Amino acid sequence: MHFHQFLAHLTHQRRVSPHTVTAYTGDLEQFARYCAQEHDLLQTREVTRDHVKSWLASLMVAELAPSSIRRKLSALKAFYAYQQARGLQQENPTLRIPTPKLSRRLPTSVAPADMKRLFAAFPDPQTNTDFSLLRDHLLLALLYQCGMRRAELIGLEEKDLDLDHQRLTLRGKGNKQRLVPFGPALIEIIEAYGAVKQRQFPEPEVPSLLVTDRGAKLYPKYVYNKVTEYLGAFSTEEKKSPHVLRHTFATHLLQEGADLNAVKELLGHANLAATQRYTHNNIRRLQEVYRQAHPEGEDRPPRKPLAGAKNEEKEH
Repeated sequence: MHFHQFLAHLTHQRRVSPHTVTAYTGDLEQFARYCAQEHDLLQTREVTRDHVKSWLASLMVAELAPSSIRRKLSALKAFYAYQQARGLQQENPTLRIPTPKLSRRLPTSVAPADMKRLFAAFPDPQTNTDFSLLRDHLLLALLYQCGMRRAELIGLEEKDLDLDHQRLTLRGKGNKQRLVPFGPALIEIIEAYGAVKQRQFPEPEVPSLLVTDRGAKLYPKYVYNKVTEYLGAFSTEEKKSPHVLRHTFATHLLQEGADLNAVKELLGHANLAATQRYTHNNIRRLQEVYRQAHPEGEDRPPRKPLAGAKNEEKEH
Protein backbone atom coordinates (compact mmCIF):
# COMPACT_ATOMS: atom_id res chain seq x y z
CA MET A 1 0.00 0.00 0.00
CA HIS A 2 1.27 3.45 -0.94
CA PHE A 3 0.26 6.68 0.77
CA HIS A 4 2.86 9.09 -0.64
CA GLN A 5 0.48 11.18 -2.76
CA PHE A 6 -2.01 11.55 0.08
CA LEU A 7 0.67 12.61 2.57
CA ALA A 8 2.10 15.08 0.04
CA HIS A 9 -1.43 16.47 -0.43
CA LEU A 10 -1.73 17.00 3.34
CA THR A 11 1.63 18.74 3.47
CA HIS A 12 1.51 20.98 0.42
CA GLN A 13 -2.17 21.52 -0.46
CA ARG A 14 -3.93 21.35 2.88
CA ARG A 15 -0.88 22.61 4.83
CA VAL A 16 -1.56 20.29 7.74
CA SER A 17 0.87 20.59 10.65
CA PRO A 18 4.03 18.42 10.46
CA HIS A 19 2.98 16.75 13.72
CA THR A 20 -0.31 15.57 12.17
CA VAL A 21 1.41 14.38 8.99
CA THR A 22 3.88 12.37 11.07
CA ALA A 23 1.07 10.84 13.13
CA TYR A 24 -1.01 9.98 10.04
CA THR A 25 2.05 8.43 8.36
CA GLY A 26 2.58 6.09 11.30
CA ASP A 27 -1.12 5.23 11.50
CA LEU A 28 -1.44 4.38 7.81
CA GLU A 29 1.77 2.36 7.77
CA GLN A 30 0.54 0.44 10.80
CA PHE A 31 -2.74 -0.32 9.01
CA ALA A 32 -0.83 -1.49 5.92
CA ARG A 33 1.31 -3.85 8.02
CA TYR A 34 -1.78 -5.25 9.71
CA CYS A 35 -3.51 -5.90 6.38
CA ALA A 36 -0.43 -7.58 4.93
CA GLN A 37 0.27 -9.77 7.97
CA GLU A 38 -3.27 -10.69 9.01
CA HIS A 39 -5.15 -10.70 5.70
CA ASP A 40 -2.44 -10.95 3.04
CA LEU A 41 -3.66 -7.66 1.49
CA LEU A 42 -1.25 -5.40 -0.37
CA GLN A 43 -3.60 -3.07 -2.30
CA THR A 44 -5.76 -0.33 -0.78
CA ARG A 45 -8.58 -1.21 -3.19
CA GLU A 46 -8.85 -4.70 -1.70
CA VAL A 47 -9.68 -3.42 1.78
CA THR A 48 -13.27 -3.90 2.99
CA ARG A 49 -15.24 -2.65 5.97
CA ASP A 50 -14.65 -5.97 7.70
CA HIS A 51 -10.89 -5.49 7.41
CA VAL A 52 -11.14 -2.02 8.93
CA LYS A 53 -13.37 -3.26 11.74
CA SER A 54 -10.99 -6.13 12.39
CA TRP A 55 -8.07 -3.71 12.67
CA LEU A 56 -9.95 -1.47 15.10
CA ALA A 57 -10.89 -4.51 17.17
CA SER A 58 -7.23 -5.52 17.39
CA LEU A 59 -6.37 -2.03 18.64
CA MET A 60 -9.04 -2.29 21.32
CA VAL A 61 -7.78 -5.72 22.38
CA ALA A 62 -4.31 -4.16 22.69
CA GLU A 63 -5.97 -1.64 25.08
CA LEU A 64 -5.01 1.37 23.01
CA ALA A 65 -6.49 4.62 24.28
CA PRO A 66 -9.80 5.61 22.58
CA SER A 67 -8.24 8.94 21.57
CA SER A 68 -5.44 7.12 19.69
CA ILE A 69 -7.92 4.80 17.98
CA ARG A 70 -10.03 7.79 16.91
CA ARG A 71 -6.98 9.45 15.38
CA LYS A 72 -5.97 6.28 13.51
CA LEU A 73 -9.49 5.90 12.14
CA SER A 74 -9.49 9.59 11.16
CA ALA A 75 -6.28 9.05 9.21
CA LEU A 76 -7.81 6.11 7.37
CA LYS A 77 -11.06 7.98 6.67
CA ALA A 78 -9.14 10.97 5.31
CA PHE A 79 -7.05 8.73 3.07
CA TYR A 80 -10.03 6.93 1.51
CA ALA A 81 -11.95 10.19 1.07
CA TYR A 82 -8.92 11.48 -0.84
CA GLN A 83 -8.83 8.31 -2.94
CA GLN A 84 -12.52 8.57 -3.80
CA ALA A 85 -12.34 12.27 -4.63
CA ARG A 86 -9.69 11.52 -7.23
CA GLY A 87 -11.43 8.51 -8.70
CA LEU A 88 -8.77 6.12 -7.41
CA GLN A 89 -11.20 4.21 -5.18
CA GLN A 90 -14.78 3.19 -5.91
CA GLU A 91 -15.83 1.89 -2.49
CA ASN A 92 -14.95 3.58 0.78
CA PRO A 93 -14.41 0.86 3.42
CA THR A 94 -14.44 3.39 6.27
CA LEU A 95 -18.05 4.50 5.75
CA ARG A 96 -20.41 3.82 8.66
CA ILE A 97 -17.55 2.68 10.88
CA PRO A 98 -18.44 3.80 14.42
CA THR A 99 -15.87 6.02 16.13
CA PRO A 100 -14.90 5.07 19.71
CA LYS A 101 -16.37 7.48 22.24
CA LEU A 102 -14.04 9.57 24.37
CA SER A 103 -14.46 10.01 28.07
CA ARG A 104 -14.89 13.72 28.79
CA ARG A 105 -11.73 14.90 30.52
CA LEU A 106 -11.30 18.48 31.65
CA PRO A 107 -8.15 20.26 30.50
CA THR A 108 -5.40 20.25 33.12
CA SER A 109 -4.26 23.67 34.31
CA VAL A 110 -1.77 24.95 36.86
CA ALA A 111 -3.01 27.05 39.79
CA PRO A 112 -2.29 30.81 39.54
CA ALA A 113 -0.29 30.72 42.79
CA ASP A 114 1.96 27.97 41.39
CA MET A 115 2.56 29.97 38.20
CA LYS A 116 3.52 33.02 40.27
CA ARG A 117 5.98 30.96 42.28
CA LEU A 118 7.47 29.52 39.09
CA PHE A 119 8.19 32.91 37.51
CA ALA A 120 9.29 34.45 40.82
CA ALA A 121 12.05 31.83 40.98
CA PHE A 122 13.78 33.29 37.90
CA PRO A 123 16.33 36.08 38.38
CA ASP A 124 15.31 39.64 37.51
CA PRO A 125 15.63 39.93 33.68
CA GLN A 126 17.19 43.40 34.01
CA THR A 127 20.17 42.01 35.91
CA ASN A 128 20.28 38.44 34.60
CA THR A 129 23.02 37.75 32.03
CA ASP A 130 22.74 33.95 31.92
CA PHE A 131 21.61 33.02 28.40
CA SER A 132 20.14 29.62 29.33
CA LEU A 133 18.11 31.00 32.22
CA LEU A 134 16.79 33.91 30.17
CA ARG A 135 15.88 31.57 27.32
CA ASP A 136 14.03 29.21 29.67
CA HIS A 137 12.29 32.18 31.33
CA LEU A 138 11.11 33.48 27.95
CA LEU A 139 10.11 30.01 26.71
CA LEU A 140 7.78 29.48 29.68
CA ALA A 141 6.50 33.06 29.61
CA LEU A 142 5.55 32.85 25.93
CA LEU A 143 3.66 29.57 26.42
CA TYR A 144 1.77 30.86 29.46
CA GLN A 145 1.24 34.53 28.57
CA CYS A 146 0.36 33.99 24.89
CA GLY A 147 -1.28 30.53 25.00
CA MET A 148 0.65 29.31 21.98
CA ARG A 149 1.11 25.73 20.84
CA ARG A 150 4.51 24.08 21.06
CA ALA A 151 4.91 24.10 17.27
CA GLU A 152 4.04 27.81 17.19
CA LEU A 153 6.68 28.52 19.81
CA ILE A 154 9.34 26.59 17.87
CA GLY A 155 8.41 28.40 14.64
CA LEU A 156 8.44 31.87 16.23
CA GLU A 157 11.01 34.20 14.65
CA GLU A 158 12.36 37.57 15.74
CA LYS A 159 10.51 39.28 12.86
CA ASP A 160 7.22 38.03 14.32
CA LEU A 161 7.61 40.32 17.34
CA ASP A 162 6.12 43.81 17.39
CA LEU A 163 7.32 45.34 20.64
CA ASP A 164 5.94 48.80 19.82
CA HIS A 165 2.37 47.47 19.65
CA GLN A 166 2.97 44.67 22.19
CA ARG A 167 1.86 41.83 19.94
CA LEU A 168 3.28 38.92 18.00
CA THR A 169 2.31 36.96 14.91
CA LEU A 170 1.77 33.23 15.23
CA ARG A 171 1.41 30.66 12.47
CA GLY A 172 -1.03 28.03 13.68
CA LYS A 173 -2.69 24.95 12.23
CA GLY A 174 -3.11 25.06 8.47
CA ASN A 175 -0.51 27.85 8.42
CA LYS A 176 -3.19 30.32 9.57
CA GLN A 177 -1.79 33.49 11.08
CA ARG A 178 -3.12 35.33 14.11
CA LEU A 179 -2.03 38.28 16.22
CA VAL A 180 -1.65 37.76 19.97
CA PRO A 181 -1.11 40.66 22.39
CA PHE A 182 1.20 40.55 25.41
CA GLY A 183 2.05 42.76 28.35
CA PRO A 184 5.02 44.86 29.53
CA ALA A 185 6.38 42.03 31.70
CA LEU A 186 7.03 39.94 28.60
CA ILE A 187 8.72 42.85 26.82
CA GLU A 188 11.19 43.07 29.68
CA ILE A 189 12.16 39.40 29.28
CA ILE A 190 12.30 39.63 25.47
CA GLU A 191 14.62 42.65 25.52
CA ALA A 192 16.92 41.13 28.14
CA TYR A 193 17.08 37.83 26.27
CA GLY A 194 17.65 39.57 22.94
CA ALA A 195 20.63 41.53 24.28
CA VAL A 196 22.31 38.44 25.74
CA LYS A 197 21.51 36.38 22.64
CA GLN A 198 23.15 39.02 20.44
CA ARG A 199 26.35 38.76 22.46
CA GLN A 200 26.19 34.96 22.56
CA PHE A 201 25.44 34.52 18.84
CA PRO A 202 26.52 37.65 16.89
CA GLU A 203 25.82 35.85 13.60
CA PRO A 204 22.88 33.49 14.28
CA GLU A 205 22.54 30.44 12.07
CA VAL A 206 18.73 30.31 12.31
CA PRO A 207 16.06 33.08 12.36
CA SER A 208 14.29 31.46 15.34
CA LEU A 209 13.63 33.64 18.37
CA LEU A 210 14.39 30.86 20.83
CA VAL A 211 17.45 28.68 20.30
CA THR A 212 19.36 26.00 22.18
CA ASP A 213 22.56 26.67 24.12
CA ARG A 214 24.44 26.03 20.85
CA GLY A 215 22.30 28.39 18.81
CA ALA A 216 20.26 25.74 17.01
CA LYS A 217 16.50 25.78 16.43
CA LEU A 218 14.43 24.23 19.20
CA TYR A 219 12.75 20.86 18.64
CA PRO A 220 9.60 19.34 20.23
CA LYS A 221 11.33 17.07 22.77
CA TYR A 222 13.57 19.93 23.89
CA VAL A 223 10.58 22.15 24.69
CA TYR A 224 8.73 19.28 26.37
CA ASN A 225 11.69 18.49 28.62
CA LYS A 226 12.12 22.13 29.64
CA VAL A 227 8.45 22.55 30.58
CA THR A 228 8.24 19.29 32.53
CA GLU A 229 11.44 20.16 34.39
CA TYR A 230 10.17 23.53 35.61
CA LEU A 231 6.55 22.56 36.22
CA GLY A 232 7.73 19.48 38.11
CA ALA A 233 9.33 21.78 40.68
CA PHE A 234 6.31 24.03 41.21
CA SER A 235 3.14 22.12 40.32
CA THR A 236 1.52 19.01 41.77
CA GLU A 237 -0.49 18.37 38.59
CA GLU A 238 0.22 14.98 37.06
CA LYS A 239 0.42 16.39 33.53
CA LYS A 240 3.25 18.82 32.90
CA SER A 241 3.44 19.19 29.11
CA PRO A 242 3.74 22.44 27.09
CA HIS A 243 0.04 22.09 26.24
CA VAL A 244 -0.78 22.33 29.95
CA LEU A 245 0.52 25.91 29.87
CA ARG A 246 -1.80 26.63 26.93
CA HIS A 247 -4.69 25.19 28.97
CA THR A 248 -3.58 27.30 31.94
CA PHE A 249 -3.53 30.46 29.79
CA ALA A 250 -7.14 29.91 28.69
CA THR A 251 -8.40 28.82 32.11
CA HIS A 252 -6.91 31.81 33.92
CA LEU A 253 -8.33 34.25 31.36
CA LEU A 254 -11.84 32.85 31.77
CA GLN A 255 -11.53 32.81 35.55
CA GLU A 256 -10.84 36.54 35.40
CA GLY A 257 -13.92 37.17 33.26
CA ALA A 258 -12.51 37.18 29.73
CA ASP A 259 -15.02 36.86 26.89
CA LEU A 260 -15.22 33.33 25.49
CA ASN A 261 -15.04 34.49 21.87
CA ALA A 262 -11.96 36.57 22.64
CA VAL A 263 -10.24 33.55 24.18
CA LYS A 264 -11.18 31.54 21.08
CA GLU A 265 -9.41 34.07 18.87
CA LEU A 266 -6.34 34.18 21.11
CA LEU A 267 -6.05 30.38 21.03
CA GLY A 268 -6.60 30.20 17.29
CA HIS A 269 -9.48 27.74 17.57
CA ALA A 270 -11.51 27.13 14.42
CA ASN A 271 -14.79 26.87 16.35
CA LEU A 272 -16.17 27.86 19.72
CA ALA A 273 -16.79 24.28 20.85
CA ALA A 274 -13.06 23.70 21.29
CA THR A 275 -12.83 26.74 23.57
CA GLN A 276 -15.92 25.87 25.62
CA ARG A 277 -14.04 23.00 27.28
CA TYR A 278 -12.35 25.56 29.49
CA THR A 279 -15.62 26.89 30.85
CA HIS A 280 -16.10 23.60 32.71
CA ASN A 281 -12.95 24.29 34.72
CA ASN A 282 -14.33 27.74 35.48
CA ILE A 283 -17.69 26.34 36.61
CA ARG A 284 -15.95 23.82 38.83
CA ARG A 285 -13.94 26.64 40.45
CA LEU A 286 -17.11 28.69 41.00
CA GLN A 287 -18.79 25.71 42.65
CA GLU A 288 -15.86 25.36 45.02
CA VAL A 289 -15.96 29.08 45.83
CA TYR A 290 -19.70 28.81 46.49
CA ARG A 291 -19.26 25.83 48.82
CA GLN A 292 -16.56 27.63 50.79
CA ALA A 293 -18.08 31.11 50.95
CA HIS A 294 -21.88 30.84 50.98
CA PRO A 295 -23.59 30.19 54.35
CA GLU A 296 -25.71 27.48 52.75
CA GLY A 297 -22.96 26.16 50.47
CA GLU A 298 -21.22 23.66 52.73
CA ASP A 299 -22.30 20.03 52.91
CA ARG A 300 -24.45 19.18 55.93
CA PRO A 301 -26.86 16.44 56.94
CA PRO A 302 -30.51 16.91 55.92
CA ARG A 303 -32.58 18.88 58.40
CA LYS A 304 -35.44 17.42 60.35
CA PRO A 305 -38.82 18.89 59.39
CA LEU A 306 -39.97 21.73 61.61
CA ALA A 307 -42.65 20.94 64.13
CA GLY A 308 -46.03 22.09 62.92
CA ALA A 309 -44.86 22.48 59.36
CA LYS A 310 -47.85 20.59 57.97
CA ASN A 311 -50.30 22.73 59.90
CA GLU A 312 -48.64 25.93 58.69
CA GLU A 313 -48.94 24.73 55.10
CA LYS A 314 -52.65 24.12 55.61
CA GLU A 315 -53.17 27.62 57.03
CA HIS A 316 -51.62 29.14 53.90
